Amino acid sequence: MIRVPAEPSGPFPEAWRHCVGTGRLDLALRRDYQDSLKLLQREIGFRYIRGHGLLSDGMGIHRPYEWQGARHVRHSFTYVDQVVDAYLELGIRPFLELGFMPEELASGDQTVFWWRGNVTPPRSHREWAGLVRATLAHLVDRYGLDEVRTWPIEVWNEPNLSDFWQNADEQAYHRLYEVTAHAVKEVDPELRVGGPALTPGADDWLERFAQFTEDHEVPVDFVSKHAYTSGPAQHVPFGSHQTLAPATDLLDQFAAPRDRLKGTRLAGLPVHITEFNSSYCPDNPVHDTAFHAAYLAPVLAAGGDHADSFSYWTFSDVFEEAGIPTALFHGGFGLLTHRQVKKPTYHLYAFMARMGPDLLARGDDHLVTRHPDGRVTVLAWAPVDASGETPGPERHRLRLSIPVGGAEAFVRRSTVDEEHGNARTAWQRMGSPRSPRPYQLDVLHEAAEPARRHLRLPVEDGRADLDLTLARHEITLVEVTPVADEAPPWWDEGRLLGRQDTP
Repeated sequence: MIRVPAEPSGPFPEAWRHCVGTGRLDLALRRDYQDSLKLLQREIGFRYIRGHGLLSDGMGIHRPYEWQGARHVRHSFTYVDQVVDAYLELGIRPFLELGFMPEELASGDQTVFWWRGNVTPPRSHREWAGLVRATLAHLVDRYGLDEVRTWPIEVWNEPNLSDFWQNADEQAYHRLYEVTAHAVKEVDPELRVGGPALTPGADDWLERFAQFTEDHEVPVDFVSKHAYTSGPAQHVPFGSHQTLAPATDLLDQFAAPRDRLKGTRLAGLPVHITEFNSSYCPDNPVHDTAFHAAYLAPVLAAGGDHADSFSYWTFSDVFEEAGIPTALFHGGFGLLTHRQVKKPTYHLYAFMARMGPDLLARGDDHLVTRHPDGRVTVLAWAPVDASGETPGPERHRLRLSIPVGGAEAFVRRSTVDEEHGNARTAWQRMGSPRSPRPYQLDVLHEAAEPARRHLRLPVEDGRADLDLTLARHEITLVEVTPVADEAPPWWDEGRLLGRQDTP
C-alpha cells in the first residue's frame, strides 16, 4: 500500500498542455479540422498550437508582381486572418513557426511533403526580412501588441535535416536565424523569438547555436527542439512499423537543452519541445493504440520537470504530409481521427485535463493530485514494454492510501484499455472499413468512450484505501470526492417497492 501524502509537494506543472501540434496551417480552413479543434478545446484546453506552412504558398502571404519594369511584393493576409481568428475564437493561440519558403522567394526548388513545402534559403534575405516584418506587423495591427507579445515565434523547422533545410547547412541556418530574429525585434523588441527546432540526435547544434548568437549579438528568447523515440521506418504499403525506445528516453530528450546549454548565454531560457511523439511517421499504427496511451502516460506525468512545454504532434489526423490518408485508422499522428473519433491517447490528455493543480504523489505507474475543493484525482497506468519482447502482465495492481475528508468517499473511475475507450478495436472487428458508413461511425464514436464505474469507499482517519487492478495497456482516471450525504433520514432502499418491513 502506497501512502499518498496529505500535503502537496508543490504545484503540478501544466507544460503538457501548453502547446499542441497541427498539420500545415491552411488545413485550419476545413470544417473537419475546426470541428476537431473545437472538441479538443472543450475537453482538454490547450494554450497554443504550432504547425508548418505559415509562410508557404498555401497561405498566400508573399505575392510578388512586376509593375513599370520593377519587382514589388504585396503581402496578403486573407487566409492568415481566417486561421488565426478561428484559433482565438476557440481559446487557443498560435505558436508561430516561420517557414517554409515561398516559391517566388526561394533560392532552389527542393521541397518536402506531399504538399511541397520549399526548404531552400531565401534568394534575398532583405525580401525575407520584409516578409517577416510585414506578417508580424499585420498580426500586431489586427490582434494588438499585448496579445502578439504572448505568441512565441520559432525560426524554421528541423534545419539539421537535409529534408527540411537544403543540405542541412548550419551556417546558412545561422544566417537565416540572425536576419529573422532582427526582423522580429524591429517590429517590437518584446516579441519572443527562438529556435533552432532540432530533431533528436542533433544536440551538438545547440552549443554552436548559442556561440553564434553570442558572437553576433543575435536575440534569443527561448530554445526549441523535438523528441521522438522510434527507430528507422520499416515501410509497408500505406504504413510504417518501427522499434521504440523506452518512454523515459523522451524525458532525457526533453532535458537535453538545459543540460547542453549550461554555461552558455542561453542557459536559463525557456525550453520548448515543439514536437514530440513516439514515431515520427504519420502512418504508424502504434499511434492509434491503447499501448500508445499507456506508453506516454509517464511522459505527461513527468515532462514538466524537464521543459517548459512539450507539444504533442499532432491534435488531429487532418494531416497530409505523406498524402491524403487512405483509411480512417491509418496510424496518423492525431489524438483524433477524421470525423472526431477519439483515440486512446486523446483520453490520456482528457484525463490529464481533469487532474488538480496540487501535486500529492507521483510514481512509476501513477500520478496523484488534488483540487481546491478537496477532490483527489489519480491517473494510473499499466507499465508497458516498449521493446515488444514481452507482452506484459494481463493485470497490474496498484494500492493507494488516499487522503480525503468525510466519513465516506465517492469514487468515479474512467478506464481506457484494449476493450474500452478504444475505437480501433471495434473498427478492426467490423472489418477495418476504410470509409465507414454513418452507422459504423456511430458505433466507433460509441466504442471510443471510456468505461465508467462509480462506488463509495469508507474513510478512516482521513484516508480511503484505493485498490486498483489495471488490465494490459490500461490507463485509468480515478476521482475521489468526500461524500456529503443529503438523503433524508426516513429514506429506506428496502422499501423501494412499498413493503412495510425491511428484509
